[in-house]
This record gives sequence, structure tokens and C-alpha cells, in this order.
Amino acid sequence: MSNGPAQAMFAADQASQGLGITLLAAGDGAAELRMTVTAAMVNGHGIAHGGYLFLLADTAFACACNSHGPVTVASGADISFVRPARESDTLTAVAEERTRYGRSGIYDVRILRDGEVIAEFRGRSRTVPRMEET
Repeated sequence: MSNGPAQAMFAADQASQGLGITLLAAGDGAAELRMTVTAAMVNGHGIAHGGYLFLLADTAFACACNSHGPVTVASGADISFVRPARESDTLTAVAEERTRYGRSGIYDVRILRDGEVIAEFRGRSRTVPRMEET
């Protein structure tokens, strides 16, 4: 994995790293991350809490849209849960840029378990001035 802007941003992301998320690849508007569902991530129905799945997808989205270099943040996102994930499942989030125009972009993220889609996420991005300038 090269040392680009997405990798630098992820290296400072204590929230994602604290959950055991690993960055497998990022560049050219794409990213791939992995997370294993732990007992602390399971809700009262015995399935992975949707918030953790959203966080995984959002982190993949962030890595993909920040792979171009300028600081980019989410302007909005939504997720559709297709199948449940359970404790010990290893999930892979694959983010792909759909379009970038001006300071805005649209990215899709698939969350997979053993190649099977369990959630689909769409994120809308906005490039902003450096965070220390705002």
C-alpha cells in the first residue's frame, strides 16, 4: 500500500482503528477496508448493529474521496441493509467513485461478507479548505 493522502488520513483516524478496521488499499477514488464484527458490535437481536456497518462504509468512503488529495468530507450519506452480519464475520468494504464535479462527488460502497453483499452505501462528498483554516 502506497503512502498517499488517504493513508495519511486513515493513520490519524483513531475511531476506525479503535474498532479494528484495517485499510487494505486506497487510491484514484477507490478504497478497500476490512473489519471483523466483535461481541461489542452485536445488538439485542444478535446481529451487527447498523451503526458499525455504517461506520465501516463511511470510513471506506472517506478513504476513497480523500485519495485525490484535497481535504474532503461527507455532505450526506445513506445505507441500505440487505443481509445481517454476525459476531466473528469478517466484512470488506469496497468504495468506488461514481462521479466528481467541482468540489462535490458521489461514491458507492458495498459491504461484503465472503463475497456476498450485506449492505449498500452511497456517500456525497464536498472538498473543503484545510481543516485548520476553517
